[in-house]
Amino acid sequence: MFTSVRRWLIGPPLPTERMHHERLGKAQALAVLSSDALSSTAYATEEILLVLTLAGTGAVRFSLPIAAAISALLFIVASSYYQTVHAYPQGGGAYLVTKDNLGRLPSLVAGAALLIDYVLTVAVSISAGVAAITSAFPILYPERVEIALIMVAFITIVNLRGVRETEQVFMLPTYFFITLMYVLILAGFYRIITGTVPPHPVQTEAVSTAMQQLTLFLILRAFASGCTALTGIEAIADGVPIFKPPEADNAGKTLLIMVTILSTIFLGITFLSFHFGVLPREGETVVSQIARIVFGRSFMYYLIQFATALILLLAANTSYWTFHVYPCGWHVMGFFPDNLPFLVTAWSIPTVSWL
Repeated sequence: MFTSVRRWLIGPPLPTERMHHERLGKAQALAVLSSDALSSTAYATEEILLVLTLAGTGAVRFSLPIAAAISALLFIVASSYYQTVHAYPQGGGAYLVTKDNLGRLPSLVAGAALLIDYVLTVAVSISAGVAAITSAFPILYPERVEIALIMVAFITIVNLRGVRETEQVFMLPTYFFITLMYVLILAGFYRIITGTVPPHPVQTEAVSTAMQQLTLFLILRAFASGCTALTGIEAIADGVPIFKPPEADNAGKTLLIMVTILSTIFLGITFLSFHFGVLPREGETVVSQIARIVFGRSFMYYLIQFATALILLLAANTSYWTFHVYPCGWHVMGFFPDNLPFLVTAWSIPTVSWL
């Protein structure tokens, strides 16, 4: 009976000769491997604001230059990965690059750090996705942990069915999220230009207090927190083998497209949050507040929240696939790739509960 249930959930075993047909084109790979990076725009701005508000509401004016600096860093890192993609067409993340240039021990340290990061990516993405749901439906807030655990189980089952199955599930939600984020940003700019939403009034005393308390350490800490926007950009370099030939060229082009989309959405959300005076608060995310200001509690607002929750849920998928195609997952943990989805799940469940 257990075998029958397993076969119903994850499908029949895939023969080795089908691996070539399991590869993805640029459009499909962007959806599967970029969901983690693109979804970080849902919480990166909020991470910056959480630190800056420690110095007072007037300090949020620094969110714009910090976001610009992070975007510049994003393109610098992406250019490095673009070179890595062509130098390591077999998949060249931190593990392989470090092993070839520094030796086995440093590469295992880099690989172990990335494995921990992938587990945290699952936990953070799922938790942020649940936060988007509870922002739209506060009645679900007490059940947020149970919802998160169900999502982890769902992603595990989907990944066990194969790459092509995953592409079919993840492609539409990724492009759905990208479209709605651009709609939100353009609608926000339109309301600013037409003056239908007043700018955020900054109180003089708040600015004075903020300037007295804001230190270089807080600015650097806000910058570090906002660098969550860089989460997942290495996934394409790690996953070059799952691209259709020519693998390196397709991976490089996909990387450039992903970075462009990521930076524009991140900067747009940060600008709107500053202009509308949006601050982090319990029970509602920054993206939810922006969508509510721009569209009100309309159908479009709930659509944006749904798309945000969905992309964050699917972002955890990146960790599963980079575990599969990334050799450090085998060497550091001593497991074969088929066991890694269960490993990610086993580590992520307690982490989600803790978050």
